Amino acid sequence: MNVLFEEDGSFKTGTILADNDSSLQVETATGKRVKLKAANVLLRFNAPSASELMPRAEAATAEMDTEFLWEMCGDDEFAFSEFAADYFGHAASPVEATAVLVKLFASPIHFHRKGKGRFRKAPPEILAAALAGAEKKRLQQEQVERMKGELLAGSLPAEFAPMLQALLYKPDRNRLETKALEAATDESGQSAPRLLLKVGAIKSTHDLHLGRFLFEYFPEGTAFPELMAPALPDDLPLAPVEAFSIDDASTTEIDDAFSLAPRAEGGWTVGIHIAAPGLGIRPGCPVDAVARRRLSTVYMPGNKITMLPDELVAAYTLGEGQARPALSLYVEVNRDFSIAGMTSRIERVHVSANLRHHDIEPVFNEESLQGDLPDAPYMAELKTLWEFATVLEAGRGKPSANQNQLDFNYTVDWSQETKDGPGHITIEQRRRGSPLDKLVAELMILANSSWGKLLHEAGIPAIYRAQTGGRVRMTTAAAPHDGLGVDCYAWSSSPLRRYVDLCNQWQLIAHLQGVDAPFAPGSAELAAAMNDFDATYSAYNEFQRGMERYWALRWLRQSGEKEATAKVLRENILRCEAVPFVFKLHSLPGEVKPHERVQFAIESSDLVEIELRGKYLATLPPLTTADDGTDGEEEETPLA
Repeated sequence: MNVLFEEDGSFKTGTILADNDSSLQVETATGKRVKLKAANVLLRFNAPSASELMPRAEAATAEMDTEFLWEMCGDDEFAFSEFAADYFGHAASPVEATAVLVKLFASPIHFHRKGKGRFRKAPPEILAAALAGAEKKRLQQEQVERMKGELLAGSLPAEFAPMLQALLYKPDRNRLETKALEAATDESGQSAPRLLLKVGAIKSTHDLHLGRFLFEYFPEGTAFPELMAPALPDDLPLAPVEAFSIDDASTTEIDDAFSLAPRAEGGWTVGIHIAAPGLGIRPGCPVDAVARRRLSTVYMPGNKITMLPDELVAAYTLGEGQARPALSLYVEVNRDFSIAGMTSRIERVHVSANLRHHDIEPVFNEESLQGDLPDAPYMAELKTLWEFATVLEAGRGKPSANQNQLDFNYTVDWSQETKDGPGHITIEQRRRGSPLDKLVAELMILANSSWGKLLHEAGIPAIYRAQTGGRVRMTTAAAPHDGLGVDCYAWSSSPLRRYVDLCNQWQLIAHLQGVDAPFAPGSAELAAAMNDFDATYSAYNEFQRGMERYWALRWLRQSGEKEATAKVLRENILRCEAVPFVFKLHSLPGEVKPHERVQFAIESSDLVEIELRGKYLATLPPLTTADDGTDGEEEETPLA
């Protein structure tokens, strides 16, 4: 005797070895022995053999029409064997009964299961809805297959274009486009970014990485809404000084400038002049709303996304030949460079020159300061300010910058096309701590600490940068900054580029004008702005570091070199010497120690993952010059 039974959602047959009424010992067609409950047996039969029943039954289902079976059924629940007798018009054979069972089981839309071998026909309205759903799924699957096929054939489906960023950076797995992309990546063995790069959906790996950042932080795009630039104040006194700024060549948001005038009693009056957009942009105005959302200018090699619209920046930047609103700190300096007093003013300042690092540093540097400076504009002023900065640095007991720290200047020529996409990258090394660096850094520290102290003593809240116990944090209460060696440090010197500086400028302006400050003590609005800025500024900096890493790898690929040198940071972590690219070298021998130099072969590089793979070649002798000092954590910088 043979039996038909269901196991794990499929029908199986076997020969009875022992029948104990309530249970059976059965040997399946594959030779496996199983114990069954008698209640789980769907059919008992002598012929055909256990191995022949299912193939013959499945063949018989080909002649059965599901719609006709549904029409034949009554509305009541039924057993498959009973229905088989009605269908065939006679007591159904094991093959016929099994064929009906298989057909009913394979049509869950038409026939709902009600137990072992029992069914009930689907009501007409439910059947209609289920058939419509099944047809919709069929058409959707056809659409998925079509889009997958287009991707694998090297073209971008039309449906992808309007939602490309979402597919890349935040895919919705319920969407057909996502299902098609996942199916194509599974079949091709490529990641979604690589596949979309291959079909031309993304123009370059640069756009891939930039797009991820823009999708998260600028989902509505980087363009500014239509804004009316605030009018420049026309009632400010003109300062009796000629100021000059010191910036790199790419700076357009010129926040700070300096002036120097002799005092009648000896010494000098040093002017530190900060652009004053806070006089035109007022809390709660439309421009403030935009700045509050952006919170900072975003920097990256070859590009930037400004916090404020270009036309407003142009109106308030301390541009050459312009008299612009400024918040000025005048420092009365004695002949020995001690400070006799300070005053702060709101005024217009005429800027006579925008000095650039690349023009000034060749003639104003450590070597030229040891002898006679060249006969060039502002050399005398720069030297006096540098001497004052040196005294300020000594007074703080902290260096303005790590003299051994290397900075890297990135320049992207977008007019050139390379094999990796638009943009030819130039990366130049510049050792931090030059006389110009010290001059600017010390004057910024003086302004930010002095204005922070002024607000604190006036009982006016501000946003401070504090460092105690090695931990850097932002706070609305004045606190020491151990790293800079000052009692408090309120970012106030970059109001065109950082929202917290703009907030602090509003507070300073109110204090100097003798009116109530926009943010009162305990202001939740000021604390919220500080917290939002802190998180956003960190994210922007992380993005900048990521893009610098990307362009460093582009530089290595662009150079075409097959070998390079690197310094061991720890274990198998190395940093290239030519550019600041950190990577793992798994083939590094265990005997190579941190700080040693090695030569390695460049085996491959990946601009999607921003990875470099190399092979160790040799350990090199140490450099004769000073260590570049870039192994430690990045220090707090007053220049940003």
